[in-house]
Amino acid sequence: MSLQIFDTMTRRKTAFVPRSPDEISMYVCGPTVYDVPHLGHGRTALTYDMIRRYLEWSGFEVTVASNVTDIDDKIVERALREGRAESDVAEEFTAAYDEQMDRLGVLRPHTRPHATHFISQMIDVISELRSIGAAYDVGGKGVYFAVDSVPGYGQLAGRTLEQLNSDAGARVDVDPDKRSPIDFALWKAAQPGEPRWPTPWGEGRPGWHTECVAMSLSALGPGFDIHGGGDDLVFPHHQNEWAQVTAAGKPFARYWVHSAMVNVGSQKMAKSLGNYTQLADAIVAAGARAVRLLVLQTHYRRAMEMGPEALEAARSAVGRLDAFHRRVAGAGISTAAAAAVRRPDIEGGTVSDLDTEAVAAFAAAMDDDFSTPTALDVIFRLVRRANTSLDAASSGEASRSTRTALHLLSVLGLTCGDGGSETRLDGGLSDAEVDALMAQRSAARSARDFDTADRIRDDLAAAGIVVSDGSAGATWHRA
Repeated sequence: MSLQIFDTMTRRKTAFVPRSPDEISMYVCGPTVYDVPHLGHGRTALTYDMIRRYLEWSGFEVTVASNVTDIDDKIVERALREGRAESDVAEEFTAAYDEQMDRLGVLRPHTRPHATHFISQMIDVISELRSIGAAYDVGGKGVYFAVDSVPGYGQLAGRTLEQLNSDAGARVDVDPDKRSPIDFALWKAAQPGEPRWPTPWGEGRPGWHTECVAMSLSALGPGFDIHGGGDDLVFPHHQNEWAQVTAAGKPFARYWVHSAMVNVGSQKMAKSLGNYTQLADAIVAAGARAVRLLVLQTHYRRAMEMGPEALEAARSAVGRLDAFHRRVAGAGISTAAAAAVRRPDIEGGTVSDLDTEAVAAFAAAMDDDFSTPTALDVIFRLVRRANTSLDAASSGEASRSTRTALHLLSVLGLTCGDGGSETRLDGGLSDAEVDALMAQRSAARSARDFDTADRIRDDLAAAGIVVSDGSAGATWHRA
């Protein structure tokens, strides 16, 4: 079937038809760089990295633009509190964000606009909105957008204008100087000690909602394919982006895609609840691959649990994948993932050593609004099939299932067999240390020194290593 995605604007799955037949343009709202990234940032980035990787595997040329909001109320507040320049704060936490994304294996966007580099484009947007009567000045405060100037305001949020007005105060600032409680700032008048830029209507700084309008249109042009971000951005941020572009009579995003939030202990993760977890801590504790696998195990539109127990379970699952990799490598089966192979190659019959039925099942799952849990089930069935084939000494079938599983894992940005490259804080043994002990145990068993072999097995168990003896030899994975 063709790719179906859930469009937030229409609230239904719909066939995806890109602006250009073989090209896809995607804008993903990036970080506001005033602090270190948390688990929610990791989930959002991994979601759109998965979507990009799958679309590229499907044969599309994908262009991703993802911004850095380097001027914002929170950045200004932190800079004032710490006696620093806003640019210093933004630079520090941009680097912190990039470090963790690199550890997760998130591909860098092709275009990465910084808000402060697009001030002139923002001024052009606001000037146009003022000229057509969609924006108005409030003395001493700035320029505001009049939400009643654009029909359909609230559609992206699934609310009517009347409902949003009645709920004003929950997500937007209520100001008696605004014409409507949900009118929003396009430009904020200069305040003492804050950064400022000159404009025809006075000095000040841009509003957040205008920043992404200027950057997305500059990077990808009107009518780009996908606008993505966390579902906490649907209202007011994305709704207000849409309002500005629509009021100006231009096409905006063809499809709106939103990933759900992260829970810890069944509660939404938030600093105020004391359950806030830095992304770096989760990566060090469980490993970057475990974090990626955990994200993929939940559909991107469902809230997910990322507490310590869930992370530990994902770490164990990655350990079992590593054990599988070691077993097939030990059996002489190639573990090359055929990373350069794309879906059109497989469907066109130019690749002969992959399980085409499994590939088709994987693609069907991903074409159904990127259903990664179902896609992972296809992969783990292949792993089980390969293990069964090895037990039956059927190396040909084991090889086919293995190569297919490893290839499909790579489509999702997952690898196995490289656990030793990940930093651990649990005091556990490295993969190399475990392998050395396993070799000692094997030698002891060959010499019929079963007391030594049992002692090594007990020591490994105490370190959280599960040893399994089979007809093809011993394997291990982390508990």
